[in-house]
Amino acid sequence: MAENMTIDAYKHGKVNIVDDVIGVIGSIAAAEIEGIKDLSGTFSEEMMEIVGKKNFNKGIRVEMEDNVVQIDLSVIVDYGTKIHEVARLVQDNVKLAIESMTGFEVSAVNVFVESINTKF
Repeated sequence: MAENMTIDAYKHGKVNIVDDVIGVIGSIAAAEIEGIKDLSGTFSEEMMEIVGKKNFNKGIRVEMEDNVVQIDLSVIVDYGTKIHEVARLVQDNVKLAIESMTGFEVSAVNVFVESINTKF
């Protein structure tokens, strides 16, 4: 990650948005959906959280080409939820949040269900 994305629409200069910022927006937007327990990260991302470092880009991969964003989210859903409905709501909310906050077009929000939360 950590690639800069530039918006040239301003007459007084440029605005650079690091793709980690887009990842954080996507993470927060996904977490807002009922039925999403958490985002699922890699082993090293999970270990970082165990030692106390919060990683807002856990379970997220952002690709950017010509100011068009594609985002992959790995999620853990709660048992008993309708996975297809939760995934659609995540896609809609993440797309809306990124587009409204950055002005970039979102071409795809891919949701990968990595696990089911059975602890209540």
